Amino acid sequence: MDTEKSEEFYNRLKQQLADSTVWPSNYLYKFIVPTEGGKIEQIQRIFDNTGAVIESKQSKKGNYTSISITVNRKNPEAVIEKYREVGTIKGVISL
Repeated sequence: MDTEKSEEFYNRLKQQLADSTVWPSNYLYKFIVPTEGGKIEQIQRIFDNTGAVIESKQSKKGNYTSISITVNRKNPEAVIEKYREVGTIKGVISL
């Protein structure tokens, strides 16, 4: 995703979150991650010390893992901050 499109995406997401949710609030992140290569651990480190509840489930063949993370965020900017951090990990799909 190029930078211009991602900025547009984040701006739209920020507005949607501001309009639809009373903050602070719990937010559910979902990611699809290649099972091998330490990417799951990288995502877990990003959410360390945030009080996040992290659930994971491997795909049928075990090549991918879906990760669901529920964590309390203080505002839409805090939600987007974590998306940007996870976005630096190659091969991770944000849902």
